[in-house]
Amino acid sequence: MPPARTARRAITDENAETGTQRLTRAKAAALETTAGDVPKKTLVTKRSATVPSNGTLGNRKRTALGDVSNVGKKESENVEGKKGGLEKPTLAKTAKPAGIQKQPTRTNSTRTVLGQKVANTASSDLKRPASGSGVTGHVTKKRNTSSSKPAKVDVDSDDEDDSENAPPTVNGAKPSGKLERKTSIKRSVPRAHLKPEEDDEYPSLEEVIKDAKDLDTEDLDDPLMVAEYVHEIFDYMKQLEITTQPNPEYMANQGELEWKMRGILVDWLLEVHTRFRLLPETLFLAVNIIDRFLSAKVVQLDRLQLVGVTAMFIASKYEEVLSPHVQNFVHVADEGFSESEILSAERFVLASLNYDLSYPNPMNFLRRISKADNYDIQTRTLGKYLLEIGCLDHRFLKHTPSLVAAAAMYLARLALARGEWDATLSKYAGYTEHEIQPVFKLMVEYLHAPVAHDAFFRKYASKKFMKASIVLRQWAKKWAPKYLDNVQEQPSSGKTPRS
Repeated sequence: MPPARTARRAITDENAETGTQRLTRAKAAALETTAGDVPKKTLVTKRSATVPSNGTLGNRKRTALGDVSNVGKKESENVEGKKGGLEKPTLAKTAKPAGIQKQPTRTNSTRTVLGQKVANTASSDLKRPASGSGVTGHVTKKRNTSSSKPAKVDVDSDDEDDSENAPPTVNGAKPSGKLERKTSIKRSVPRAHLKPEEDDEYPSLEEVIKDAKDLDTEDLDDPLMVAEYVHEIFDYMKQLEITTQPNPEYMANQGELEWKMRGILVDWLLEVHTRFRLLPETLFLAVNIIDRFLSAKVVQLDRLQLVGVTAMFIASKYEEVLSPHVQNFVHVADEGFSESEILSAERFVLASLNYDLSYPNPMNFLRRISKADNYDIQTRTLGKYLLEIGCLDHRFLKHTPSLVAAAAMYLARLALARGEWDATLSKYAGYTEHEIQPVFKLMVEYLHAPVAHDAFFRKYASKKFMKASIVLRQWAKKWAPKYLDNVQEQPSSGKTPRS
């Protein structure tokens, strides 16, 4: 009997050290051979403490975890016949907005254009017909004939007319498909205005970036910087910014709106954006949603503010971690629109944009260029101010977000005397100094002109933004005649904006 006790203590100590020691039949047979006098009842009792009753081995805590986990609940619900909640989630019921009863008519025409787009992804020339429009195929037809005005649409209406899905007429006759394709190709040549034929003596981007430094190698150890894929990511974003670009001349189709009204709306949204303390990406996406929607639909003047509130509401859902409640947007609009009107307008706007919110934000390009600028905080703050000028001034709509970001960083460095636009900056911006000049001159013109948007000026006149609006306007007053043609001295007005 003493040898049997020794063997039993060895089993207990071995299990106590490991905790999950597996007792196989071979080991049990060996133990029985070694300690022949050990009764089988003792071994059975020991195995039951380690092995569950179903014959499988596992941790002792698994029974307790099984009681708390959701797996058992889902299985019990399926057994009871409650499979409907898992097979058909509630999202499928709300995916069809109330204002899109005639959605199949529009999706048929949309899929034709998208089908051509996907099938010809290997060719960059065949992508260009879809550039300049961030919406569906029938919207491109509206934009090709700016002389004719499509039917008016109420933003919060739940029904759509068939006339919206049909292409606009030119002198009573519908344009042929061949003519429409030629027109869209002619409008969608990206960056054609940057390289005119008479400026062939300027070096190209490939020639300039030969001497550029590779700053991404130092980030190979940082997984958050994704240095292995950063070039492919920004190349894709530059292709995507063409497809999400609005029609720069969409105001010709609006009967009751003007460019000045758009500037007033965006200036008010800037104030709302600052009040809610939202991200910069939310503002740029909201302005892009407004421009793309107005490129697709004709909006009445009394519904323009509803479009702006709805666009900010959609953008905050897309970009923010915690977006403001819809009731907050009702409050900032002075109770001019009800909660149901904003929600109905949200469905209508998203359906008009084909639920495509993949807008390459210009802030991403600005941060990319700031890497070549050694992440200078003052230069980037001035660049943010210049970048938001593109939201207020409609003349920037014909330029891509990456080009506007490059011009903003170029002007910010020039105002702060940070040096020349070298090869490294050209590489990370994607544009040479000559290609930046058209957008650069537009920014200088805006800074030299009198203040047109008070909320925008007051926002960047604070110490939080290093008084960027005051610094850049003082620079433009001194140096604008050097960079602009036929610039006269700015007239002094009795009203001076306060910081």
